[in-house]
Amino acid sequence: MPQDYILARLLNKNHEWAEEFERENPGFFEESAKGQNPKILWIGCSDSRVPESVVTASRPGDIFVQRNIANQFHPHDDNALSVLTYALSKSVGVTHVIVVGHTKCGGVDACYRAVHDPCSTYPGGALGRWLAPLVDVVREHPCLSQAEIEEENVRVQVANIAETEAMKEAWAERRVQVHGWMYDLSNGQLRDLDVCREGGPEAKVVEA
Repeated sequence: MPQDYILARLLNKNHEWAEEFERENPGFFEESAKGQNPKILWIGCSDSRVPESVVTASRPGDIFVQRNIANQFHPHDDNALSVLTYALSKSVGVTHVIVVGHTKCGGVDACYRAVHDPCSTYPGGALGRWLAPLVDVVREHPCLSQAEIEEENVRVQVANIAETEAMKEAWAERRVQVHGWMYDLSNGQLRDLDVCREGGPEAKVVEA
């Protein structure tokens, strides 16, 4: 399929969507252009099968988003930290941070095979460096299945977020929750892993 057709289709579909959305929601885009006030920061995987707005039936402006390979949150990654810091700031003011993993994750698969299959080929370069902490997670839990590692990966990222200065500073001022969810590709449904971290002036940081 020619590349120009693919791009033209995207543009045409966008115009159709915008016109239909405006008809159903008169004045939405004009109002949206004035600013945003999402309550959720979604930290998910770049996988094309997990589009946050689609799977949650959300509208533009509902969700602040950071997506990357295997839904990681590295403690020293300026990209992730800047997104978290801005999302928690008064300019945006989210009240929920959600780390969302998914089944059949390619990043988890690569890391799992790197540890358990000596014949596998581990990605090099930037991708290999990015996934290195996830390889460590697999090594630390040799008895877990690949599906269990997908969930453990989410728990680790929730813990990483809870330890950031941005999160601690937000908790010193107001109530914010950090959650861990899983998305099942086989049925399109989200599931709460019950690993909520909560803090605020009247709340103690606890793990559910």
